[in-house]
Amino acid sequence: MNTVDVAVVGAGPTGLMLACELAMRGVRVRVLEERGDLPNITRAFGLHARTLELLDARDMADEIVERGVPVREVAPAPGATLNLRELPTRYPMVLIAPQSLTERVLSARASQLGVDIAHGQKVVGLERDHEGVTLRLADGSTQRAGYVVGCDGARSAVRTLLGIDFVGKQYETHILLADVRLARPPSDGLSAKTSADGVVLLVPFGDGWFRAIAWDRTREQAPLSEPVTLSEIRAAFLRIAHTDFGMADMRWSSRFLSERRQAKRYRVGRVFIAGDAAHVHSPLGAQGMNTGIQDAMNLGWKLAQAVGRFAPPWVLDSYEEERHTVGANVLKLTDGFNQLVLGRSLLRRALRRVVITVLLNVPATRHMLEGRLSGIGIRYPRPRGAHPLTGRRMPDIDCSGTRLYELMRDGRFTVVTSDKVDIGRSDVTVAVHVDPGLPAAVLVRPDGYVAWAGERAELAAVVGHWCGERQPSTNPTY
Repeated sequence: MNTVDVAVVGAGPTGLMLACELAMRGVRVRVLEERGDLPNITRAFGLHARTLELLDARDMADEIVERGVPVREVAPAPGATLNLRELPTRYPMVLIAPQSLTERVLSARASQLGVDIAHGQKVVGLERDHEGVTLRLADGSTQRAGYVVGCDGARSAVRTLLGIDFVGKQYETHILLADVRLARPPSDGLSAKTSADGVVLLVPFGDGWFRAIAWDRTREQAPLSEPVTLSEIRAAFLRIAHTDFGMADMRWSSRFLSERRQAKRYRVGRVFIAGDAAHVHSPLGAQGMNTGIQDAMNLGWKLAQAVGRFAPPWVLDSYEEERHTVGANVLKLTDGFNQLVLGRSLLRRALRRVVITVLLNVPATRHMLEGRLSGIGIRYPRPRGAHPLTGRRMPDIDCSGTRLYELMRDGRFTVVTSDKVDIGRSDVTVAVHVDPGLPAAVLVRPDGYVAWAGERAELAAVVGHWCGERQPSTNPTY
């Protein structure tokens, strides 16, 4: 039987990111993908600042940023604008980049790391025991692994086989998608319009093609199986935006209903779920691909510690504790956007827009919403009495002429201090900073969040608590 440390089910952005996180730490990982090949057309298109920071921490942001289209302002309601330039980050934007581009970059990195990606492998059975997990595949073969992670989308086979409830609702208004060329593209690139009939959005891909998106209330009774034609998408734009921008040359289209659902659990023993398998929501706010990649960054180093047999016992539990809360907050955010622009009551929609316009004129509220939308504001639980930095995103500070996120590219924990210290471990990076606002010592997790901050005298005990008391073992047998 083919045995690996971790089997990842699904080769989308979440699964690929997780596979890279594992393989870079010497974990034997295999990705099982049901699709025979990876299509070039995908639904997701936006990368937020925090996701770009995390990709930068693995040296994968530059290529995507170079090919993407930066958007510096977004308007959640007429007259209410979020200026993303205010974000305290190297990437003060939402980057318009097709999911296919992100997948190509991640696939290339996975290939460099020697990840085995097996296409045409549909999971139909799952058996767990104390030593590992056996997956049964549709072709009659099996895959044995120490751990399994389901990154297999909203209709996740792994989640279904585990019997995890996927709680929530389905939205009523159809979403029409089409990739088109425009004879009269909008001058500001990204364009959104609303009316009583719904919402339309144009997203530039930077290569002459635009993603046209329409939430069209007048077409809610159309069967989901009915193909979206160019005339239908043009009609929706003409009715809602009063222009079709000269749409022509449609290369792809789709019709679907979005959902607001979250798995009750992200872990059952040695099996985990991440990405759309764990949470799905309205595409308004462009959160889906970002949340999945961040799930993978959170879980990757923890699973690698468990495979190496040196993880503290609480580490794997912390994945669900941290990411389930983040997923719930993302659902609240995107549902709020959905109600703001697509709610059934015209009066309630108008009142919501007035309220959010007023709130966004208050700097503290505006910065809070910018942080939630971009992911910069995500924070994990802080133990009682811990330093206020604990659980927060670590800024990309200068460390003796090198950016911190460049030093993090080996995927290790990083100790950041004002003076050089010897912690007696080769598996932890030590960096010296010159920021007077930081405490004497900070321990930064591999996913860029602060594990601990305090006095240097406590460092040895803290590193042992987070990283284990001994070096990782290699290639355990399951």
